[in-house]
Amino acid sequence: MAAIVGIVALMAIPAGSAFAATPGFGMLFYEGEIVRTVVPPSEIKKGLDDFYAVTNSTNGQLGIAAVAPGDRGYHGGHWIVNEVTFNVEPYLLDSEQAVLDAEDKGDVSIDRNVSAFLCPIQPVRGN
Repeated sequence: MAAIVGIVALMAIPAGSAFAATPGFGMLFYEGEIVRTVVPPSEIKKGLDDFYAVTNSTNGQLGIAAVAPGDRGYHGGHWIVNEVTFNVEPYLLDSEQAVLDAEDKGDVSIDRNVSAFLCPIQPVRGN
């Protein structure tokens, strides 16, 4: 549960817990844009799509989704949490590609498949 609460905080969702009686709402990055999210009051055991949570971020950093509605393979927000930690002075990461590029340069380390949570993304660009 602590991992879920940490992810919720990283996503700037005003709910105190992902398991609250009512859904929480927030924002995250997807391909360089900010998209809306909903965190329902439910726990999942296994994620299906990559989500990146930056542990030592810079101002304005949000969680980062690898896929969104309309993408092949989007599973409704069943996320695998990958924790991203900067090895250099943090800078804004706003897409999965930016995270992977930063890893290739050695700027970040990624701890993969740390936990899972449910957080559907609202439709993107009319999808």
